[in-house]
Amino acid sequence: MLPDGYSDVPAGKLAAVVTCLEMQAPPAGRKDPEQLGITLDRIERPDVAWYRDLYSRIGTEWLWASRLALAEGDLAAILHHPDVEVYAVMKDGRAEGLLELDFREEGTCELAFFGLTPATIGNGTGRWLMNRAISQAWSRQGHAPIQRFWVHTCTLDSAQALGFYIRSGFTPVKRQIEVFDDPRVTGVLPETAAPAVPVIRP
Repeated sequence: MLPDGYSDVPAGKLAAVVTCLEMQAPPAGRKDPEQLGITLDRIERPDVAWYRDLYSRIGTEWLWASRLALAEGDLAAILHHPDVEVYAVMKDGRAEGLLELDFREEGTCELAFFGLTPATIGNGTGRWLMNRAISQAWSRQGHAPIQRFWVHTCTLDSAQALGFYIRSGFTPVKRQIEVFDDPRVTGVLPETAAPAVPVIRP
Protein backbone atom coordinates (compact mmCIF):
# COMPACT_ATOMS: atom_id res chain seq x y z
CA MET A 1 0.00 0.00 0.00
CA LEU A 2 1.44 3.38 -0.94
CA PRO A 3 1.73 5.86 1.94
CA ASP A 4 -0.03 9.21 1.83
CA GLY A 5 2.03 11.95 0.29
CA TYR A 6 4.57 11.88 -2.52
CA SER A 7 6.37 8.70 -3.58
CA ASP A 8 9.42 8.95 -5.82
CA VAL A 9 9.27 7.30 -9.24
CA PRO A 10 12.71 6.06 -10.30
CA ALA A 11 14.35 7.75 -13.27
CA GLY A 12 13.59 5.83 -16.46
CA LYS A 13 10.18 4.79 -15.14
CA LEU A 14 6.67 6.14 -15.61
CA ALA A 15 3.75 6.07 -13.20
CA ALA A 16 0.07 6.21 -14.07
CA VAL A 17 -3.15 6.16 -12.09
CA VAL A 18 -5.27 3.34 -13.54
CA THR A 19 -9.06 3.23 -13.22
CA CYS A 20 -10.79 -0.11 -13.74
CA LEU A 21 -14.41 0.03 -14.88
CA GLU A 22 -17.02 -2.63 -15.49
CA MET A 23 -20.61 -3.30 -16.45
CA GLN A 24 -22.54 -6.36 -15.28
CA ALA A 25 -25.40 -6.09 -17.76
CA PRO A 26 -25.81 -4.46 -21.15
CA PRO A 27 -26.64 -0.76 -20.84
CA ALA A 28 -29.53 0.95 -22.58
CA GLY A 29 -28.74 1.46 -26.24
CA ARG A 30 -27.29 4.79 -27.33
CA LYS A 31 -27.87 6.55 -30.63
CA ASP A 32 -25.72 5.19 -33.42
CA PRO A 33 -24.02 8.06 -35.28
CA GLU A 34 -24.10 7.70 -39.05
CA GLN A 35 -20.70 6.70 -40.38
CA LEU A 36 -20.53 7.03 -44.14
CA GLY A 37 -17.74 4.98 -45.64
CA ILE A 38 -16.82 3.38 -42.29
CA THR A 39 -17.02 -0.37 -41.65
CA LEU A 40 -15.97 -2.67 -38.84
CA ASP A 41 -14.19 -5.79 -40.07
CA ARG A 42 -13.33 -8.86 -38.02
CA ILE A 43 -9.66 -9.70 -38.62
CA GLU A 44 -9.11 -13.42 -38.31
CA ARG A 45 -5.58 -14.36 -37.20
CA PRO A 46 -4.19 -10.85 -37.74
CA ASP A 47 -0.67 -10.46 -39.06
CA VAL A 48 1.60 -9.22 -36.26
CA ALA A 49 3.21 -6.51 -38.40
CA TRP A 50 -0.22 -5.25 -39.52
CA TYR A 51 -1.43 -5.19 -35.91
CA ARG A 52 1.64 -3.38 -34.60
CA ASP A 53 1.34 -0.73 -37.32
CA LEU A 54 -2.28 0.01 -36.40
CA TYR A 55 -1.54 -0.17 -32.66
CA SER A 56 1.31 2.32 -33.10
CA ARG A 57 -0.68 4.75 -35.23
CA ILE A 58 -3.36 4.83 -32.55
CA GLY A 59 -1.33 4.58 -29.38
CA THR A 60 2.10 6.19 -29.74
CA GLU A 61 0.70 9.54 -28.60
CA TRP A 62 -0.57 7.83 -25.44
CA LEU A 63 2.59 5.78 -24.86
CA TRP A 64 0.96 2.47 -25.75
CA ALA A 65 3.89 0.08 -25.81
CA SER A 66 3.00 -3.24 -24.16
CA ARG A 67 2.19 -5.00 -27.43
CA LEU A 68 5.29 -3.58 -29.13
CA ALA A 69 7.56 -4.94 -26.41
CA LEU A 70 6.21 -8.50 -26.70
CA ALA A 71 8.13 -11.04 -28.75
CA GLU A 72 6.43 -11.70 -32.08
CA GLY A 73 5.50 -15.27 -31.14
CA ASP A 74 4.03 -14.20 -27.81
CA LEU A 75 1.92 -11.50 -29.45
CA ALA A 76 0.76 -13.88 -32.17
CA ALA A 77 -0.30 -16.38 -29.51
CA ILE A 78 -2.61 -13.74 -28.00
CA LEU A 79 -3.98 -12.41 -31.27
CA HIS A 80 -4.64 -15.88 -32.70
CA HIS A 81 -6.24 -17.28 -29.55
CA PRO A 82 -9.79 -18.45 -30.31
CA ASP A 83 -11.14 -16.37 -27.41
CA VAL A 84 -9.55 -13.11 -28.57
CA GLU A 85 -11.39 -11.13 -31.24
CA VAL A 86 -9.69 -8.36 -33.22
CA TYR A 87 -11.67 -5.87 -35.30
CA ALA A 88 -10.51 -3.00 -37.50
CA VAL A 89 -12.37 0.21 -38.26
CA MET A 90 -11.92 0.54 -42.02
CA LYS A 91 -11.95 3.86 -43.84
CA ASP A 92 -10.99 4.26 -47.52
CA GLY A 93 -9.54 0.75 -47.52
CA ARG A 94 -7.22 1.34 -44.56
CA ALA A 95 -7.49 0.29 -40.93
CA GLU A 96 -8.02 3.42 -38.81
CA GLY A 97 -9.35 1.98 -35.55
CA LEU A 98 -8.84 -1.03 -33.30
CA LEU A 99 -11.26 -3.03 -31.17
CA GLU A 100 -9.89 -6.02 -29.28
CA LEU A 101 -12.14 -8.17 -27.10
CA ASP A 102 -10.61 -10.76 -24.78
CA PHE A 103 -12.93 -13.58 -23.67
CA ARG A 104 -10.19 -15.83 -22.27
CA GLU A 105 -11.51 -15.55 -18.69
CA GLU A 106 -14.73 -17.53 -18.38
CA GLY A 107 -17.83 -15.38 -17.99
CA THR A 108 -15.88 -12.19 -18.64
CA CYS A 109 -14.93 -9.99 -21.55
CA GLU A 110 -12.13 -7.44 -21.32
CA LEU A 111 -12.16 -4.47 -23.67
CA ALA A 112 -8.45 -4.98 -24.13
CA PHE A 113 -7.78 -2.26 -26.71
CA PHE A 114 -10.05 0.41 -28.11
CA GLY A 115 -8.83 3.35 -30.14
CA LEU A 116 -8.90 5.40 -33.31
CA THR A 117 -6.26 7.08 -35.41
CA PRO A 118 -6.48 10.86 -35.93
CA ALA A 119 -8.16 10.16 -39.31
CA THR A 120 -11.35 8.97 -37.56
CA ILE A 121 -11.50 11.11 -34.42
CA GLY A 122 -14.17 13.77 -33.99
CA ASN A 123 -16.93 12.37 -36.20
CA GLY A 124 -18.79 10.14 -33.75
CA THR A 125 -16.77 7.07 -34.75
CA GLY A 126 -15.80 6.38 -31.14
CA ARG A 127 -19.46 6.18 -30.08
CA TRP A 128 -20.27 4.06 -33.15
CA LEU A 129 -17.41 1.69 -32.32
CA MET A 130 -18.34 1.45 -28.64
CA ASN A 131 -21.92 0.54 -29.54
CA ARG A 132 -20.54 -2.39 -31.52
CA ALA A 133 -18.09 -3.37 -28.81
CA ILE A 134 -20.88 -3.56 -26.22
CA SER A 135 -23.16 -5.49 -28.56
CA GLN A 136 -20.50 -8.04 -29.46
CA ALA A 137 -19.32 -8.52 -25.89
CA TRP A 138 -22.82 -9.29 -24.59
CA SER A 139 -24.08 -11.36 -27.52
CA ARG A 140 -21.10 -13.39 -28.69
CA GLN A 141 -22.39 -16.08 -31.04
CA GLY A 142 -21.95 -19.71 -30.04
CA HIS A 143 -20.88 -19.02 -26.46
CA ALA A 144 -22.50 -18.68 -23.04
CA PRO A 145 -23.32 -15.09 -22.09
CA ILE A 146 -20.79 -13.16 -20.05
CA GLN A 147 -21.51 -11.71 -16.61
CA ARG A 148 -18.94 -8.91 -16.71
CA PHE A 149 -17.53 -6.56 -19.36
CA TRP A 150 -14.60 -4.50 -18.15
CA VAL A 151 -11.93 -2.04 -19.24
CA HIS A 152 -9.18 0.00 -17.70
CA THR A 153 -7.83 3.42 -18.59
CA CYS A 154 -5.07 5.53 -17.10
CA THR A 155 -3.86 9.08 -16.71
CA LEU A 156 -1.59 8.70 -19.75
CA ASP A 157 -4.62 8.09 -21.98
CA SER A 158 -6.72 10.82 -23.57
CA ALA A 159 -8.34 13.08 -20.97
CA GLN A 160 -11.69 12.23 -22.58
CA ALA A 161 -11.33 8.45 -22.19
CA LEU A 162 -12.59 8.01 -18.62
CA GLY A 163 -15.70 10.13 -19.11
CA PHE A 164 -16.43 8.38 -22.41
CA TYR A 165 -16.35 4.96 -20.74
CA ILE A 166 -18.64 6.13 -17.94
CA ARG A 167 -21.12 7.62 -20.42
CA SER A 168 -21.00 4.30 -22.27
CA GLY A 169 -22.31 2.44 -19.23
CA PHE A 170 -19.14 1.39 -17.39
CA THR A 171 -18.87 2.01 -13.64
CA PRO A 172 -15.51 2.72 -11.96
CA VAL A 173 -14.75 -0.05 -9.43
CA LYS A 174 -11.01 0.12 -8.62
CA ARG A 175 -8.04 2.48 -8.77
CA GLN A 176 -4.41 1.36 -9.03
CA ILE A 177 -0.94 2.85 -9.50
CA GLU A 178 1.12 1.33 -12.31
CA VAL A 179 4.88 1.90 -12.45
CA PHE A 180 6.69 0.68 -15.54
CA ASP A 181 9.71 1.25 -17.78
CA ASP A 182 9.40 4.37 -19.93
CA PRO A 183 9.19 2.85 -23.44
CA ARG A 184 11.13 5.82 -24.84
CA VAL A 185 14.05 4.98 -22.54
CA THR A 186 13.98 1.29 -23.46
CA GLY A 187 13.78 2.14 -27.17
CA VAL A 188 10.35 0.60 -27.76
CA LEU A 189 9.00 4.04 -28.72
CA PRO A 190 10.83 7.04 -30.15
CA GLU A 191 11.94 9.71 -27.69
CA THR A 192 9.70 12.19 -29.51
CA ALA A 193 6.54 10.27 -28.51
CA ALA A 194 4.13 11.96 -26.08
CA PRO A 195 6.07 15.24 -25.74
CA ALA A 196 3.75 16.38 -22.93
CA VAL A 197 5.26 13.63 -20.73
CA PRO A 198 8.96 14.46 -20.11
CA VAL A 199 11.59 11.74 -20.37
CA ILE A 200 13.74 11.43 -17.22
CA ARG A 201 16.68 9.17 -17.94
CA PRO A 202 18.48 7.19 -15.24
